[in-house]
Amino acid sequence: MILGNRVLAVIPARGGSKSIPRKNITPLAGKPLLCWTVEVAKQVGEIDRIIVSTDDDEIGRVAGESGAEVYSRPSRLAADDALIIDTLRYLIEALRNEGESADIVMLLEPTSPLRSADDIRQCLALLQDSAIDSVATFKEAELNPCRAWRIENGQPEVFIPGVNPWLPRQKLPRAYQLNGAVYAFRAGRLTADVPSILFGNSAAVIMPAERSVDIDGWNDIFLAEAILARRSVR
Repeated sequence: MILGNRVLAVIPARGGSKSIPRKNITPLAGKPLLCWTVEVAKQVGEIDRIIVSTDDDEIGRVAGESGAEVYSRPSRLAADDALIIDTLRYLIEALRNEGESADIVMLLEPTSPLRSADDIRQCLALLQDSAIDSVATFKEAELNPCRAWRIENGQPEVFIPGVNPWLPRQKLPRAYQLNGAVYAFRAGRLTADVPSILFGNSAAVIMPAERSVDIDGWNDIFLAEAILARRSVR
């Protein structure tokens, strides 16, 4: 709870994954990927409930054993083309029907296992300002958009008209991208016409690259394990 507002942490973990089969319970440094996110959420005292939303019984079992509540979602919300915002709306409505009155909802993707409890707390701290509707975590962009190109009919052109892609990095404007580690928003302001979970008067928390690893393929697993191994010897 923060400033009298109940806080829910939602961890979406569907069973299907093409890049890594059963990705959400694939071992990372000997622990199911999902459990890294449950455990860091448990370190944040401001979070009142930790809920795993899944369509998969095995994932639900792993989530329950790690200390999270488990809520089932219909298969249509676990398809490859399903939008996470629809899953959140479905869950929020179900919880409201049960009498849950939480004002702040956090989305913690299980594919971001290296986020810290402090990253989560920084997002919650920004929501202490009642004028803020939503918060998300970012990292420095892997490719500065000023250096992006399009190729039309075999001919390269700068993606942003008029920019000089040859400038040294230090002279380019700073650019950031969402890293998917933490989203937080005021549940009552997620209206039907809001297209995404970063909306309204939004704010940002910048995270370093080493805590921003997003598990998509096996190379990301190997990278995350290397970072964890380096942490253990410091």
